[in-house]
Amino acid sequence: MSTESMSDIIREVIIDELKRQSENSNAALTVQTTDDLVTINGPVDLDDLVMVVIGSVAGGP
Repeated sequence: MSTESMSDIIREVIIDELKRQSENSNAALTVQTTDDLVTINGPVDLDDLVMVVIGSVAGGP
């Protein structure tokens, strides 16, 4: 069983999704992260972001 908390899981999937969108944005979106901050410049597909959060809460991939 994982010791990762729900907030850690959600934090990770949000950052992963933002980075995925950034990689696919042709430099329209940039994402910089530190341990406790994220700097986002550019458009974010909110529907995709919401779907990964819902998936993580529901136990999806």
